[in-house]
Amino acid sequence: MATIQSKVLFITTSQRIPLKMIPEIELLQTQFSGQKWNTATQAEFMQLLKEENFFLGEGANDPAFSARDRINRAPKSLGFVSLSPTIVLTEAGQELIQTKRKEEIFLRQLLKFQVPSPYHKQGNKAALFWIKPYLEMFRLIRHFGSLSFDEVQMFALQLVDYRNFDLIIVKIEQFRKDKALHNGSYRDFRGQYLEKELRAIYETEIKTGNTDTRESNNTSIENFLRTKASNMRDYTDALFRYLRATGLVQISYIGKSISIVPEKIEEVDYFLKHTDRNPCFIDNEKQYADYLSNPSVPQLLTDNRELLLQKIRSEFKHIKIAKTVSLREVKDILYEEIAKRKDGLLASQTAAIKDYRLYDEIQTTFKDIQDGSLYDAPLILEWNVWRAMIMLDGGQIRANLKFDDLGNPMSTAQGNIADIVCDYGDFGLTVEVTMQTGQRQYEMEGEPVSRHLAKLKRESGKPAYCLFIAPQINEACIAHFFMLHKVNISYYGGMSNIVPLPLDVFLKMVADSHKASYTPEPKHIKRFFQKSSNIALTCSVEKTWFHGITSEALNWLG
Repeated sequence: MATIQSKVLFITTSQRIPLKMIPEIELLQTQFSGQKWNTATQAEFMQLLKEENFFLGEGANDPAFSARDRINRAPKSLGFVSLSPTIVLTEAGQELIQTKRKEEIFLRQLLKFQVPSPYHKQGNKAALFWIKPYLEMFRLIRHFGSLSFDEVQMFALQLVDYRNFDLIIVKIEQFRKDKALHNGSYRDFRGQYLEKELRAIYETEIKTGNTDTRESNNTSIENFLRTKASNMRDYTDALFRYLRATGLVQISYIGKSISIVPEKIEEVDYFLKHTDRNPCFIDNEKQYADYLSNPSVPQLLTDNRELLLQKIRSEFKHIKIAKTVSLREVKDILYEEIAKRKDGLLASQTAAIKDYRLYDEIQTTFKDIQDGSLYDAPLILEWNVWRAMIMLDGGQIRANLKFDDLGNPMSTAQGNIADIVCDYGDFGLTVEVTMQTGQRQYEMEGEPVSRHLAKLKRESGKPAYCLFIAPQINEACIAHFFMLHKVNISYYGGMSNIVPLPLDVFLKMVADSHKASYTPEPKHIKRFFQKSSNIALTCSVEKTWFHGITSEALNWLG
């Protein structure tokens, strides 16, 4: 049982990307079901997890702590796993793994998450919680139509008791009025407003001098407020990500705001009306655990057969469903129709991209990424590089990121596959992208990139190459990829032709394809990677190779 000392809304922040908990709890079930969850099994779990293709992380300093961080937080708090008396996946956990409609099971579990609960007790320094956080966030977004990231961070996180809902509405409305009347820098205005809110939230701590933080020995008020602001930013980011996992919200990456998907408003209104706002079973862990792990509650619009049929009739008029079809089958029919519609939307996007109709918009998005003006830049970089690869040349280009029902990017690729896979007929190409810089770029990306390329070579039975793109390329990555050009490693399917390119250089390649008097073909891609191998064979220093292949990229169609 965790003790909460937070003065702002408490939610789960780990795992950072909700969908990535799925293979982890499946591993937990496969290898540890029926065992005690203790430091020994926790350390063993992390060791096995590090060996899996889908894992992106380290967990090296304290494996047992890392395991608890990954399993005791979101998977347990959302009712997907039970850790006492032994490890077992709950009904909800089994449903998450097995169902095609993963957004639906995420939604049910998020709507039940509450504070306080038998899993989360309030400490003596904490706010007086009485809330189902995700339920009320949906309600707040629905009330305003959309909320900016800053509004969620500064005000929505202060909604620790749902009975204060109207007070938060007043705060946000006042902020919007003040913002409209402000003539100077929004950044300065926002900073001053945030500091004012923080000083009000932590008034007692500031007055009593209790301004120490776990992150630093600096006890100044400035450092204290800066740390609290950073924590609130992390909570806001987590809120966005977990709400997005339900498929009911959309993110404006430029405006950094969140809103309900128009086609989903009816579904949101339904559970807002029918879901009890009060926390339940606070003092009975057994009843709470049973409630939390039940994948059939709370009731959603899609559980009401007649309302579900109305939704199908309004969105897919060509579908006729017999009375003998079960509710589960009706849900599957709707799921398949939405998937077909999404495929059609993605096909239309692809056609527009291939015709260069979206060239200016793609280039603008890259500029916004470089300027740091977008929310969730790693996701948008992955999505935009996929679009650029479609435009760059021929071939079948598949993004492994997850799209929402309307074909918008929803979350990055899971860790067991390359970000983007390109099929050029007689050879293949993986494309890996990252916003990571410095040594962490090598630690997080170096080995998985090699493994993903080996997987493609093994599964396709064809030669394959890899393009690695980042805003800047770390020297350790350059050295690692250079070595793989020269060493025959059977685990990686022989020598690995992986070319790292700074984002600016890749953008020049895209611009060259646009202005070329002919349409680039797969042979131009293949020639580029063959030159990389030739340069690697003729030089002994990785920097020389990197300089050489970068020069080739800047003139790849010449």
